[in-house]
Amino acid sequence: MATTEPIRDKKELKRFAEYYLKKGQPRNYLLIVMGVHTALRISDLLRLKWDDVYDFKNGRFRSHITLTERKTGKSKAIALNRNVITALERYLPHKRGIFIFAGNRKNAAPISRIQAYRIVKNAAGAVKTAARISCHSLRKTLGYHAWRSGAAVVVIMDIYNHSSYEVTRRYLGISQDDRDKVYLNVALI
Repeated sequence: MATTEPIRDKKELKRFAEYYLKKGQPRNYLLIVMGVHTALRISDLLRLKWDDVYDFKNGRFRSHITLTERKTGKSKAIALNRNVITALERYLPHKRGIFIFAGNRKNAAPISRIQAYRIVKNAAGAVKTAARISCHSLRKTLGYHAWRSGAAVVVIMDIYNHSSYEVTRRYLGISQDDRDKVYLNVALI
């Protein structure tokens, strides 16, 4: 089975994210934006409720999502950046239920993992990305771009709740090209 990859190219990532925005599908756009900016597993992302991100009493978005990860059982606080807030603002008037990623049925249960996979694969196919993309690619993309921007690997490990560098290294998708850039761009003498 092939390993999924992060979306490395920022222009491609922008086209990928905006695919559903251009189609007038704010829920699907939000799924991609939140996926790449929160690094949550798809199971945790789909369980998010509007109360997790929006303070209805005060009429404003929260600064953080606080949740317990399903897989690890660990608590986590995730800051919501401007891109996520903007995507949430686009979708809020269209919300259909308690869950952010509610399906179109009356019971307003969240969409399934399979439907989330279809959403991601359709966008990837439309922008003709060369990477092997799945829902997990959204999670990996944040770490890859954070690492490329100079974030410490130990912080990225903490974001992912990884206990080993090897797992994080695989998530980051460090390739021979990345190693070559170090060798070729460091002039010490």
